[in-house]
Amino acid sequence: MSLKLSQITEQEISLEKNRFPRVFTKSPKELAVSYLLWGGISMLTIYCLYRFNFFSHDFLFGLGTLGNIITTQMFPPTGFEQLPVFGKAIGETLAMAFLGTMFGAIVGLPLSFLASRNMMPVRPVQFGFRRFADLLRGFDYLIWALIFVRAIGLGPMAGIMAIAIVETGTFIKLYSETIENLDTKQVEGVRAAGGSRLQVIRFGILPQVLPVILSNTLYMFEHNTRSASILGIVGAGGIGFLLSDRLRAYEWQEACLIIILIVITVYAIDYLSKVIRERFIFGDRHRVSGPVVDSDDV
Repeated sequence: MSLKLSQITEQEISLEKNRFPRVFTKSPKELAVSYLLWGGISMLTIYCLYRFNFFSHDFLFGLGTLGNIITTQMFPPTGFEQLPVFGKAIGETLAMAFLGTMFGAIVGLPLSFLASRNMMPVRPVQFGFRRFADLLRGFDYLIWALIFVRAIGLGPMAGIMAIAIVETGTFIKLYSETIENLDTKQVEGVRAAGGSRLQVIRFGILPQVLPVILSNTLYMFEHNTRSASILGIVGAGGIGFLLSDRLRAYEWQEACLIIILIVITVYAIDYLSKVIRERFIFGDRHRVSGPVVDSDDV
């Protein structure tokens, strides 16, 4: 049964302070280290802001110009007669994000077992796959998109490959860390029952890690939708190409409409991802009675 804060008396708090003084107070050395740390971070932040002219007249004037563009040149949005064209481009962007995320997840899941410490006993192999994942995600989507645009030409295929390459590295890291943090009792139970390596993965590992893997995958799909919207600037197709074209032509009002459509699309994906996660984790319990609540907290 959980204890609420309002149920704790002053006498009980004083008793606990006497029993565990280090929990409630810090030593002078700890206070000095804390002050030095936060002071150093504050000084570094101020220096970086000054070094990059955040306090200059040009930056403050630029903020005013940005506000003027948003309030007077972008609103009200126009170009509603081109909604079919914009809708088709957004569909292309969603397809790029979906295929890139799916390819990255399909390749990243089996490789994540080789990058996990508790699954791969050969340390050089495990270390090599971890560094391979770092290499893939070490370059931004735009860099990979420029490479693939040069290699295979303009179009959404370059964007799909750029997203797939980066997401393979990202999923290897995320999935392997999830596998490393699982409860070993279920795995040991399957092994004790005579299960093979594949049966250990199927019945001992996947039931534990699938909810987290699904959550990470859906989040990265949402993230890749935003990234795919930008890849069109370098010729990788999608709504980003139309957005960059409007911005270059100073068609701010049509650009505003495109940005609004992108925001609505990302919101819809976020909501759909939430529904899928809750459906997968809670099943029919969430739909019938809402989120599961511990009875001790009521």
